[in-house]
Amino acid sequence: MAWEPGTEDEPAPAWREKAPDILSPIDPTAPVSGHQPAVAAPMSPSEAPEHDWEAAAARIFPALRPSGTHGAQLEDLDETRLAHEGMKKHALPLIDPGPADLLVVYVLREPSFDVVINADHLLTWAIDTQTLRDRAMSNLRDWSRTAPWTDELAGDRHLVSSDTGSGGDAARILLPEVRAHLAGQCGGPSRVLIGLPDRDLLMAASLHPADDDFLAQFEAFVADLIEGAHEPIEGGLFELVGEQHELARFVR
Repeated sequence: MAWEPGTEDEPAPAWREKAPDILSPIDPTAPVSGHQPAVAAPMSPSEAPEHDWEAAAARIFPALRPSGTHGAQLEDLDETRLAHEGMKKHALPLIDPGPADLLVVYVLREPSFDVVINADHLLTWAIDTQTLRDRAMSNLRDWSRTAPWTDELAGDRHLVSSDTGSGGDAARILLPEVRAHLAGQCGGPSRVLIGLPDRDLLMAASLHPADDDFLAQFEAFVADLIEGAHEPIEGGLFELVGEQHELARFVR
C-alpha cells in the first residue's frame, strides 16, 4: 500500500549520518538495481555445444522445412564436398529429403532459439552424417514419448494435436509410432488428415466420408494458422495412407 501525506504512519526518513566512502572497495555480492548478479560456472569456449559434440549431442533434433528450402544435401556430402561446404563464408543448412516433398534440417536446440546445423558443425564435431541423423531422431523419439497430446471429440469429428511450443511438435510426424498413434485415434472408416502449419504444431483430424463441411473448416483453419506461424511449413493438408501410415499430400 502506498503512503499518503498527512497520515500518522509516515515512514521514518532514511537520513545519512555520514558521507559515503567513495574509496572503499565495491562489494562484489551487492545487488545492482535491486538484482543480485547471477553466479555461473565458467565455461571454456571449447566446451560450448557449437564446438564440442558431447555438449551438443543431447540438443540435436530434426526439424521440418517447406519444399524448395535451399541447403546442402546431406546424402551427397563425401569428405571432399563436406570440406568444401565448411569453407564457405555463408554455409548452407544440411538437409535431407522428408515425407511428402517436405525437407528435414537438423538443429541445435537452445532454450530460446535453434541453430541450424551446417557442414562447419560436422567438421568441428568430427562426426559423420549418419551419426547426426541417428542422434537427432533418437532425441526426438525420447522427447516425444512424454510430450502430451490435446484430444478433442465432437460427434464423429476427432481432432488430436501437439502444441507444446518446444520446437519439436511438427517433427513428431517423422516417427512411425506417432503416425500409428494418430491413425489409431482418428482412423477407421475415416481418412486421417494432417496439418503442419508451423514447427510448433502438429494436427490430425478424422474426415468421415461426405463430411465436406468439416474438410472446408479444417482447410481454412490450417491456412489461417500459417499466416501467423513463427516458422511456417505448409498451408495445405496432408493425410496418412497405407499400412505404414505414410505422410502424403491430401487429394480430394
